Amino acid sequence: MSVFDKLARLTKRRVQMLATASVMAVAMAPVQAETLADAMVAAYSHSGLLDQNRALLRAADEDVASTVAGLRPIVNWTADVTRSFSNSRSSTTGAGTISSGDTDANVGLAAQLLLFDGGRTRLEVEAAKETVLATRQTLLSIEQQVLLRAVQAYMNLQRNYELVRLRQNNLRLIDEELRAARERFDVGEVTRTDVAQAEARRSASESALAAARGDLAQAIEEYAASTGHRPKRLTSAGPLPKISRSVESAKSVALRHHPDMIKTQHDIAAAELLVQAAEAATRPTVTLNGSLGVNDEFNSSSYSHAGSVGVQLSGPIYQGGRLSSQVRRAVAQRDAQRGLQHVIRHSVQANVGNAYAILRAAQSQVESGQSQIRAARVAFRGVQEEAKLGSRTTLDVLNAEQELLNAQSTLISAQSDVYIAAYAVLASMGQLTARDLNLAVQIYDPAAYYNLAKDAPTNRSKQGKQLDRVLQKLGKQ
Repeated sequence: MSVFDKLARLTKRRVQMLATASVMAVAMAPVQAETLADAMVAAYSHSGLLDQNRALLRAADEDVASTVAGLRPIVNWTADVTRSFSNSRSSTTGAGTISSGDTDANVGLAAQLLLFDGGRTRLEVEAAKETVLATRQTLLSIEQQVLLRAVQAYMNLQRNYELVRLRQNNLRLIDEELRAARERFDVGEVTRTDVAQAEARRSASESALAAARGDLAQAIEEYAASTGHRPKRLTSAGPLPKISRSVESAKSVALRHHPDMIKTQHDIAAAELLVQAAEAATRPTVTLNGSLGVNDEFNSSSYSHAGSVGVQLSGPIYQGGRLSSQVRRAVAQRDAQRGLQHVIRHSVQANVGNAYAILRAAQSQVESGQSQIRAARVAFRGVQEEAKLGSRTTLDVLNAEQELLNAQSTLISAQSDVYIAAYAVLASMGQLTARDLNLAVQIYDPAAYYNLAKDAPTNRSKQGKQLDRVLQKLGKQ
């Protein structure tokens, strides 16, 4: 049996107790229990951050379409109506004349098609495609953040429910100790100091309970912000997720699959293509031009048709060094992406190592916390019995109870931290996605929009109408 299986079995009972305590801590109407998976599903469906980045991805898709359009014919129309007239006055006779004037109408079409530009436009299309792939990885990174936040919100909520219950129980025990101390004081078995110590400890416990309730209120708000709804009755967090058994294997997985690593690879590829595009801008451009026009004179039966077709060759000679500067700029941006890849590589590896370190520390706290609680409980009961016999003071009882409380609080926090850390390990490996976790959600397909938009369809085309339906489904129109 693996250490995670043992830990899951170890914590199962405690988590079930935690779920029951949560119902006692906050009054709620009976509802269906909400699991950790439910919280992640809600976060995935509710997240405005995911909606924002999905829209940014669609914008990147349209960049491909806009660049592809540069390879297609450009056709424009023109139309104008001109009224001409004149008047004159003779300096000799003083008589004036006004001509009736003429009305002309012109309608024309102009078309242009890029034949050759050194491959610049095609390179820019490929660069835009790489940017789309990079943006998809950004979306996956955001998805991991959203799901990890949901895990943290869920486990912190369970943690704070249990801590409130624990503080409530502690306050009840101190009340019992205070009543016993007062009764023993009345019969002369203890001094006023013992009573004062119990009263002081009760005030401190009451303050700690108020603080725990404040933390619980904050946890509820964070849960609502993460999932889009107020918490229901929480249930067991379930088994721990399966992760790599060694740090080194996890780092190897992360370097291959983490969205940040894949994104930087596409960013470098896009930057390389843009360097080539900048160099291609120094080469000649060949375009095919055509025009067709009709002229009609309304005052007569005269009209004319005219048209032209030609090939234009053009190229830069001197532009003040702008083109050379653009090439150097593209090279610098490519080098910057390569440097960033180096940084991200080490950051991803470090994040995996840190996540494992936190997980192992939490696991150790859980294992030691169980033993500490057993010992503290035995000590507390022993001190209670000895106090009844007069060999221990009220302060001894209160201190023993505080030791037990501290041990229980530490265990509760450690159990929550184990789950958070385990899912953080998944995130550091790039495997905390709805698809990887098999969440019961409609997984967003980034290719669905791209495949319709990449060829730059017009609004009236079949593909354009399909795009409109997609946008309507997304609620964006």
